Amino acid sequence: MEHLDLGHSFPLGESLLPTSLCTHMLVSLPYPFGPDLEICCVDGEHISLYWLLPITAAENQNATQNGTEALEQIFDREALEYWDFKRKSLV
Repeated sequence: MEHLDLGHSFPLGESLLPTSLCTHMLVSLPYPFGPDLEICCVDGEHISLYWLLPITAAENQNATQNGTEALEQIFDREALEYWDFKRKSLV
């Protein structure tokens, strides 16, 4: 059985929007919102929440070659506009 976990990515098969370069999803921590969104407590158990971040094929390739952490550092440095599905690739 396969499953997705933190740092995994997968292709969508097509762009999110007709003019979007975002063709992949990255399972990531919700960095812009900090640990208040990432970790929640339900019935005394801690649950980690991840999000699916739309990324471009070039960004996916970069993560595969250099690691997810390296890609996320680029996103931080370049102030990734995660809400803009029509954004340019940052790599």
